[in-house]
Amino acid sequence: MAKSSKQWLRRHVTDPFVRKAKEQGYRSRAAFKLLEIDDRESILKQGMTVVDLGAAPGGWSQVAASRVKPGGRVIAIDLLPIDPISGVTVLKGDFREEILTRTLGEAKADVILSDVSPNLSGIGNVDQARALQLAEAATDFCSAWLKPEGVFLLKAFHGEAFHELLAHLKRTFGKVKVIKPSASRGESAETYVMARGLTAL
Repeated sequence: MAKSSKQWLRRHVTDPFVRKAKEQGYRSRAAFKLLEIDDRESILKQGMTVVDLGAAPGGWSQVAASRVKPGGRVIAIDLLPIDPISGVTVLKGDFREEILTRTLGEAKADVILSDVSPNLSGIGNVDQARALQLAEAATDFCSAWLKPEGVFLLKAFHGEAFHELLAHLKRTFGKVKVIKPSASRGESAETYVMARGLTAL
């Protein structure tokens, strides 16, 4: 096993959020990132329609489903298969294709979550460009399918393309805020961006 793989495994096994996820029945430690952000920002409420882009394995969808019931609706989509989740409509496919818009029908989302990530090549500038392309596609999806007062929360990575992504979001939304939840490892370039108030309708 490569040294980096051993380090990841050791960190994963000793990670308190991994342990908590198992204890509390969440599919991934990512659930705690959304729980923390929602506790702070109150983005998920009863009766809301939520779309979860890049949802596998389903940790964010689990949190969303528990917080929008009763009367709420969660649609989760990913290229990877997602095991069924109570209270969630699970789709296998690309969020840029019609399968998602057909499922939404006439409805628009109150909240769009995006944890989408490209298949990483290990080449920094290539991965940054792919991640930016996906994030911009998710932002464009919001322009068509998010309610004007809705909230968009997406995962992003600090790097060459980060400022370009922020600029794209600021052209589309009135308020853009960068958030680093405690469940996101401090040494990770991962961060989260919350956007509200669609301006590009």
